[in-house]
Amino acid sequence: MSSYADRLKALREQLKRDRLDGFVVPLTDEHMSEYVGAYAQRLAWLTGFQGSAGTAVVLPEAAAIFTDGRYTIQVRQQVSADHWEYVGVPATSVSSWLGVHAPDGGRIGYDPWLHTRAWVEEARKALAEKGAELVAVNTNPIDAVWPDKPQPSDATLAVQSDDLAGKSSPAKRAEIADWLAERKADAVVLSALDSIAWAFNIRGTDVSHTPVALAYAVVNADGTADFFVAEEKVTDEVRKHLGNAIRIHDRSAFAPALQGFAGKRVAADPGSAVAAIFDALDAGGAKVLALRDPVILAKAIKNPAEIAGQKAAQARDGAALSRFLKWFEETAPQGGLTEMSAADKLREFRDQTGALKDLSFDTISATGPNGAIPHYKVTDESSLPIELGQLYLVDSGGQYADGTTDVTRVMPVGEASDEMKDRFTRVLKGHIAIATAIFPDGTTGAQLDSFARRPLWEVGLDYGHGTGHGVGSYLSVHEGPQRIAQPYYPGGQSLEPLREGMFLSNEPGYYKAQEFGIRIENLVLVTKQLISGAEQKMLGFETLTFAPIERTLIKPSLLTEQERHWLDSYHAEVLRILGPQLSGDELAWLEAKCAPIG
Repeated sequence: MSSYADRLKALREQLKRDRLDGFVVPLTDEHMSEYVGAYAQRLAWLTGFQGSAGTAVVLPEAAAIFTDGRYTIQVRQQVSADHWEYVGVPATSVSSWLGVHAPDGGRIGYDPWLHTRAWVEEARKALAEKGAELVAVNTNPIDAVWPDKPQPSDATLAVQSDDLAGKSSPAKRAEIADWLAERKADAVVLSALDSIAWAFNIRGTDVSHTPVALAYAVVNADGTADFFVAEEKVTDEVRKHLGNAIRIHDRSAFAPALQGFAGKRVAADPGSAVAAIFDALDAGGAKVLALRDPVILAKAIKNPAEIAGQKAAQARDGAALSRFLKWFEETAPQGGLTEMSAADKLREFRDQTGALKDLSFDTISATGPNGAIPHYKVTDESSLPIELGQLYLVDSGGQYADGTTDVTRVMPVGEASDEMKDRFTRVLKGHIAIATAIFPDGTTGAQLDSFARRPLWEVGLDYGHGTGHGVGSYLSVHEGPQRIAQPYYPGGQSLEPLREGMFLSNEPGYYKAQEFGIRIENLVLVTKQLISGAEQKMLGFETLTFAPIERTLIKPSLLTEQERHWLDSYHAEVLRILGPQLSGDELAWLEAKCAPIG
């Protein structure tokens, strides 16, 4: 279809044929994933929105798109105001909007494979107040009008070796079986793709930038499992790796299998298992236990092999990024660079490591006003020339077999303004506050978030995203349950206690609309702190990411003595770790970048 207006019209016509008065379109797949395969990009196809979180609602005479504060600018650039109303969440939820705008007595459709049961109950309640009805569809109406809809990936699975995983799949499944025994449960449904990848020590390429495979699993109380995946994706090597304790079924057999647990106690995660899973278990007579997926916390607390792998990946990635930063500093002022060509060049440096499997997300390569869009995605259409007087923000990462990286640096093109330097230094102060934080075991990310914001708050500034997210081990670059953010901030709650062994990002920022953006991001590891005289277990962070922080953007006068010490110590470690990987002009450049701040 030639335009997004045509697509919206086609959907409305399909809704008429389906006797529906509206339809809800979330940006997710049947696994409640953040990043989804091309076949599940229904929101992007319908609206043009390229962000990683959002929902649309289409009614006969109205349509709205719901995004949080990270996408306030982006959604207006990508989605036409002629056809769509922009609605901010969480201030207005999809359910509350439907409760106001749905036709009296109307039938509002939803795909039960794309929503949680909690959302269904909330929306049903809101619609009932208008005498309207929430209707589960058997076939998604967007699929009916999407003529060239991609097929799900048919890529084969890969084995993640026990050496890299740090624990075998049988050992992991035995721990899940113990968890089931404690709850007197017979089985647990795993539907989150990264949980399945972790539990079975497998990886895939079915979702761009996230090494997972489209599959479902049921782990039983005896440690055996049923694995539902397109059988052509399973090689002999993978079959041997999975072993006799894992029964392989075609992915299409999953929904019918859920109805075979009559009288059994079956756990499913209400946050990651869609409504259709609960409906099928209920229909089969299972006693459903709504419990958090037991893999989530186990996966978040990294073992020694995963920590060692992450450090190796970070050292490799930091050298590639540093080579790029040197190249950028020398090339950008000459003109001719664009956001897209810079991103492509950074990919080249990572490819040269010989170990890159994929990027960990689409590189945020943003200059000038695009830098003020925190989750900006460069395209051929949006790519701006990189010009003198601008700040260039690059947020990027790589997927390596031994670790997942995510790092943000900012570079000036020519001379930066005093305002830019002030804001950069305040963001740096916030970054250092998180990096040096010491806190009791049991502290949540919500309790730490304000540490990063204080230097900005002191001059009336702030930023509209969380300060840190969890990171997987050759898995999702955004991993729960840990976060550093204000309570109930867009993107998920941040009330999970931080535990020794967790990876998180440390990424405060500042964004001046239409002018520039600043973010400084390193990954950190939660570690035990040995403090003489301490009366309880104390934790802190070990920085994992090593690449120079641009010294020409720093106002030393704004830094305390302790902050200068941290910066100098950090740069000394950057030089120690990256120096042996560089030589000649590249090494000389790094040495200059890592000199004491003075």
